[in-house]
Amino acid sequence: MVLDVDATLVTSHSEKEHAAPTFKGGFGYHPLAVWCDNTQEMLAVVMRPGNAGSNTVADHIGVLTQAIAQVPSSYRKHMLIRADGAGSSHGLLDWLTEQGTKRGRTVEYSVGFATNGKVRDAIAKLPKKVWTAAVNADGDVREGGDVAEITTLLDLSGWPAGMRLIVRRERPHPGAQLSLFEEADGYRYQVVATNTGVGQLAFLEARHRAHAWVEDRIRNAKDSGLGLPLPGLRDQHRLGPARSDQRRPHRLAAAARADTRASQGQTQSTALPTPACPRQTDHRRATPAAADPIDLAMGHSNRDRVRQNRRDTGTRLSDLHQPAQPTKDPRRTATRKRQPGLRHTH
Repeated sequence: MVLDVDATLVTSHSEKEHAAPTFKGGFGYHPLAVWCDNTQEMLAVVMRPGNAGSNTVADHIGVLTQAIAQVPSSYRKHMLIRADGAGSSHGLLDWLTEQGTKRGRTVEYSVGFATNGKVRDAIAKLPKKVWTAAVNADGDVREGGDVAEITTLLDLSGWPAGMRLIVRRERPHPGAQLSLFEEADGYRYQVVATNTGVGQLAFLEARHRAHAWVEDRIRNAKDSGLGLPLPGLRDQHRLGPARSDQRRPHRLAAAARADTRASQGQTQSTALPTPACPRQTDHRRATPAAADPIDLAMGHSNRDRVRQNRRDTGTRLSDLHQPAQPTKDPRRTATRKRQPGLRHTH
């Protein structure tokens, strides 16, 4: 069972409760959620203000606790927790290591690790022969990518026991920004921290790179409503089919309010907006009565109503549900003829 934890930014276009400025210069929320990679569904989400930290240990532990509780007990025996660089904190990795010590449960983690000065020094000490070819998620060789392990070249005494560091290098895309260390040899380096003790380095690194699929989960969650209840109805005109200006309530709301003020005693009133391309009046047809502005604002119009057929003077639909009135003479009912103006419904 693979659980991916990641945070995202939700923009708020107005003053909402607990909304705050974000680290990217926006305003809104910074929720933290967990997705199950096996079923592609969200298991838990924690609402946080926009100024919440990216690597807050308490928030990560809280949302992971809720997510693990959503997993059936029979599927908690072997779990993998994946996160980006925000998950490489001492508190979170210590908590995950403790969860793996419970009886009948194995918890592994694969998180991004910061490329600091000590890590760069360890990478510089690696001989060329230790680099092996990297692979893609489907197992094919990744062109221009290599992996190696630098666990023994660093002092990891302060980190949980059994943690390993795997580094990947590859040629960057044209126009990518590189650090001074990366510009020396032209490679981009990324480090992964994991406690999985068995497995090829290429497989362990490719397994962590599959964490990028969580971006698709976040985008789908925002499209299906994660971003709508928080800042308000975003792109409200896209929720329904395209309509003309006369059929949009927000276009006629001002006219409805003006008509209401006029009915309350004010002398000035605003007429309904004139369409940009008015239709030519057909004199052969009777001009329908003007619709109520309030009805138009609610999305109703006269042409949507069922009109009564003036020629139909006989039975109505409501009469069919009423019991028939008994006649005095049954013989007269049997020999009764149909009237030409009466419609019979079968």
